[in-house]
Amino acid sequence: MRGTKRKISTLRIFIIDMMHASMRVPVVSLSRRFDVGPLAAARAKAKSPAGWAAIFLKAFAIVAKDEPVLRTLYVKLPWPHFFELPRSIAMVAVARVENGEECILPEKVPTPEERSLVDIDAQIRRAKTAPLEEIPSFRKILMASRLPLPLRRLSWFIGLNVGRMSANNFGSFGVTSVSAYGPGELQALSPAPFLLSYGRVRPDNRIDVILRWDHRVTDAAVIARVLTRLEQVLNSEISAEILAVAA
Repeated sequence: MRGTKRKISTLRIFIIDMMHASMRVPVVSLSRRFDVGPLAAARAKAKSPAGWAAIFLKAFAIVAKDEPVLRTLYVKLPWPHFFELPRSIAMVAVARVENGEECILPEKVPTPEERSLVDIDAQIRRAKTAPLEEIPSFRKILMASRLPLPLRRLSWFIGLNVGRMSANNFGSFGVTSVSAYGPGELQALSPAPFLLSYGRVRPDNRIDVILRWDHRVTDAAVIARVLTRLEQVLNSEISAEILAVAA
């Protein structure tokens, strides 16, 4: 059957490069169903509650304050070692449509544990609608994705394997979800050491959460503890902040 050749767009080249880098990360995943009744009740009282991406992003960063392993990267240059960050740097997946093409771009959210939910949510919403050139992380992606393949591969390798560069380019953790488009379990990939995804809130106020992580950095027992703490933070600190804004 004859088909039509189509040029790969710059934004699609970025996804291809990211998947190439992600395939080299030995990831393991753990899923759990959270009871977010108190959080759901708090959001119901707010006129314009923060989105779920902002909520999970800040909650995970709060947990990471007391769990240094969640701020730890595995890097290879100048030799294999762990690189621990003093604070979290989050990357949130933002869905956009550019020139008729659907795409996903990561928006960098530094130190979310120190910022308000309102501020984080506003940044994510702006990243969904502002011109690409006005978002610094998107501009960097476009520039890198226009390089020839050999230079792209080299820049990705260096960017992922020098501690400070890896943290600035890819963050200490990521958050992604397709809950806005319906139910489903997302098994996403990322070059970041931790990637959190979540589903839709069910009628019984339960939500499915998946945490995928670089097994070189830590083990499942730690992640099980992290998920328990994450559920607690969602229903306590995050719920309290939402209620305080709503009051």
